[in-house]
Formats: sequence, structure tokens, C-alpha cells
Amino acid sequence: MPKCTINGKEIEVKAGTTIIEAFYGGNERIAHYCWHPGLSVAGVCRLCMVQVEGNPKLQIACNTVITEGMKINNVSEEVKDSVKWGLDFHLINHPLDCPICDQAGECGLQDQYMEFGKYNPEMAEKKVKKHKVVDLGPTVVLDTERCILCSRCVRFTTEVSKTDELGIFNRGDRSEIGTHAGKPLDNKYSLNTVDICPVGALTSKDFRFRQRVWYLKDSDTICTGCSTGCNVKVYYNKEGLFRVKPVYNEKVNGHWMCDEGRDMYKWVNRESRLATGLKRENGALTMAAPGALVKELSATLKKYSPEEIGLVLTGQYTVEEYDTLIGTFASEFKTKNIFHWVNNKESFEAFDGILLRGDKNPNTKGLLKVLDKHGVQALWSDLEKKLAEKKIKVLIVAGPENGFVFPDVDQKLKLFAGAQQVIWLGSYRYEALDAMTNVSHQIPLKTCVEKEGTFINHDGLEQRFKRATTVVGGALTLTEVALLMAGKPLTIPVVKETFVEMSRRQDQVQLEHRKKNEFNFKRGAL
Repeated sequence: MPKCTINGKEIEVKAGTTIIEAFYGGNERIAHYCWHPGLSVAGVCRLCMVQVEGNPKLQIACNTVITEGMKINNVSEEVKDSVKWGLDFHLINHPLDCPICDQAGECGLQDQYMEFGKYNPEMAEKKVKKHKVVDLGPTVVLDTERCILCSRCVRFTTEVSKTDELGIFNRGDRSEIGTHAGKPLDNKYSLNTVDICPVGALTSKDFRFRQRVWYLKDSDTICTGCSTGCNVKVYYNKEGLFRVKPVYNEKVNGHWMCDEGRDMYKWVNRESRLATGLKRENGALTMAAPGALVKELSATLKKYSPEEIGLVLTGQYTVEEYDTLIGTFASEFKTKNIFHWVNNKESFEAFDGILLRGDKNPNTKGLLKVLDKHGVQALWSDLEKKLAEKKIKVLIVAGPENGFVFPDVDQKLKLFAGAQQVIWLGSYRYEALDAMTNVSHQIPLKTCVEKEGTFINHDGLEQRFKRATTVVGGALTLTEVALLMAGKPLTIPVVKETFVEMSRRQDQVQLEHRKKNEFNFKRGAL
């Protein structure tokens, strides 16, 4: 554990630590573009210059290893001048289009200029013009003029995704990022290149021009796209959720996440949601408060024998919800007709070697653990048999939160039609349920961003997450449903909805009172 001194502060680091890693470990600021902790060292931006006592020349911090007693600084006038010159060279051909750049507000170039730059430019020559709005593939757009050739994206496709679509072509000030002939940027991790781009060169087609980042709030949560359980941030405001980005966790996802997981915000938004309770009366659907509907069901369920009640669960809810719901059905209704709905069973054990898993649920391990705790071993074949024999009269289904990863929904709905009465609990809106005459109730549930709890990932790691925001104010958790079904006294707090409905967005009077350029749902073609 060698000791070194950084800007007058002595710190201890692990053997093999580079100077730039020591700076970050000691909470010291340092300029850089090309270095990224999840990629190899390139040393091409030459901004992370430092002065090492006893060394006659400045060194780059990203590729210099700490040795015992080393004294380093990046606050001397010589270092500051070097960084300013480096920034000047990087910006020689960079367009001054910050007002229309999608990266504005979270741009490393802007941040570092304000912290390490603030020079007077001396270049009188015209800027070199390059290609703009380059379609790299299905997910990413490139503005070549903004690119500073840090090579992060190239290294990512070489070292992480191992798909090698990107390269640096031409020489000198004509050099530019591009894809190899006939090989578009089309892999399942491509949007990580947008995350690590320090400028606005690479942008996401999905998020491009939809929001200014300073109008967004963010909150940490767990990706529910598969059983890896990547740590992520969701970004939202009163108009909805707009994007998902990875959060570093060494034990789970490192610095990355897959492109599929980034779509999780789409089924959380109100457009995809069951937004109110629905009850079938005299063949017609009527709206009602979810809490009141569940209270009604308490008396209904007690009319049936334990053998006539069934419960279907998906691996999309929290450990706490499973524990309360399964425990309630075992103690209050004396039934162990509890079944695990496994989606995409054929590819359930698949793994791509990076992050993506075939188990498209965040908490399959948690569900299995709670089922084992309560001694439940009901097989799916038993459910099929009992429904065919009309032994199960009323079936409660905790449907998927993420409807995009359950391709067998239509098939399962045909199976559930074998019950006299189906009570559907879920957040995702399935219009097919409206046509099923035996679906008596549809109860809206909260999604992962509207509650707190625990997921257990494929590796058995328990991960707690907290509530981020509220999308559907009247939605319940499975815990609340269980307690209300058991007839327990429970007051459901009324949570104000923070989002504006789609229909209201068309109201011209309200639009006139909103901030200009706050959102843009209608976008032109690329």
C-alpha cells in the first residue's frame, strides 16, 4: 500500500494504482477525456497532466503508476497552462452549438472548460467541417463535428461488447469515428457508448431532443429487465419517465447495462398502465377505487373452500410483497394452490456472457425463496389440471409489471379462462382482459419506481431499492392487497399524482403556460 502526496494531501493507495485513480480516490479534481475506469488506458487526450516532484517533464496521470513517496500536483501554473492548451486544441474544430446540443447540461467538455479552461482562443483559421447526423445503427446517432476522438466508444466495442463495429478513420484533423463497411453499430449494449461519450457526439435516438436534462430529476433503483439486477438511475419529471442509465456496482453490472433494460421506463409511464380499478357488473366494466374493490373481495374469497382458490405469481415483485401475500393466502384462506408463472421458459437459463440473462424477471430467486419458506410446491401442471377439471373457481393473478418480456400472455389468458372468476392484479394494461367475461376485477399495482423493497438477483444477492416517484396515485402494492383481502384494517394513503395525462397534453391553454422547450413528444424523422 504505497503512500503518495496529491496536492499536499497524503493518501495511501493499492499497489498498481495509477495517478488518475489516486486523484479520484482522494476526491481531487483532474481534467481528462479519454480515460474511463471501465476501459483500457489510451492516453490520447493529454489533458490529465500532472507534475511529479523530481521529474523534469509533466506526466499523464492515466498511464503513470503510483510509487512510494511520490509527490504529485495538478495545481501548478505549468500544469494549468498545459491543460488550457490541451483544451484549446480539442476545441479548435468543435462547433459552438451548445444551445441545440442534446448533451448540454451534462457535457464533460462544458464542465472541464469552466473548471480548467477559460482561455482566450487564438485560432483564426476556419473550423474543419465534418459529417453531422450520421446514422450509426438502430439506436445511436453521431455528430462527427462534436467528436474529440477520445476513442472511448471504439474501445468499448472492442473490449466490452466485443463486436468491433467502430473505428477511427483517416488521419490528422480529418480523423473521425465511424463504423466499418457493412457493419452498423447494432449490439445489445450499444447505448453505453452514448453514456461514456464526454461530449454530444453520440446521442440516443430514443432520448434525442426529448428533454433538457436540467428539467429532469433522477433516482437510484434496480433494473427489472432480467435477473442480473443492474443498478440504474431513472430520469423523470411531471411529464413522465424519459430514460434509464447505469450506476456503477462492482458486484453486479460494473459500469454498464444492456439496451433492453433501458426500455423499462416505457411500461412504467402512464400510457402503458392500468390507471384505475375496474369491476365487471352486469357484463359491463365500471371504474372504482382500487382499495374499495379489494375490500369487497375479502368477503367474496371467504365463500370458497381452500381447494377452490388459486394464486398465480410472476417473478416481478418484491420479497416483502411475496412474503405478505403468500403468508396471507396460507393463513387466512388455508390454500397452497400457489403457482409460479415462468415466462420464456425455453431460454430461462440463457446468459450472453456479459449481463443479459434469459430470466426476464428481477426477483425469481426471491419468489422461490419465499415459496420454499412457506412450504409451497405447487407445480404449473397442477394448475393446468385443476383448471381443466374446474376445481379452481376463483383465480388471483399477480400479472407482470413488464409486459414486454411476457410473450406468452395470450396463451396464459386462455388457460385462466378455465376459472369461474379471475381477479387480475397488475400495473401493465392488457386490453385483452376487458373482453374476458370471467375477469371480474382489475386492480392497478405500483411499479418498481413507486415503492420500496428487495430484489434477489440470479447470484443470490439481495438489493434494496427505494421509491422514486408516483405515476398512478391510487395503485396498490401486493402487500396492501394481501392485507385488504384478509380484512385487516388498513388506510391507503392518497398520493398525489405527479404526472400529467396524455389527454391534458393536448390542452392548448395549459401548453401556453408551460416552460418553453420543456418537452417534445413529437419529433421529426432522422
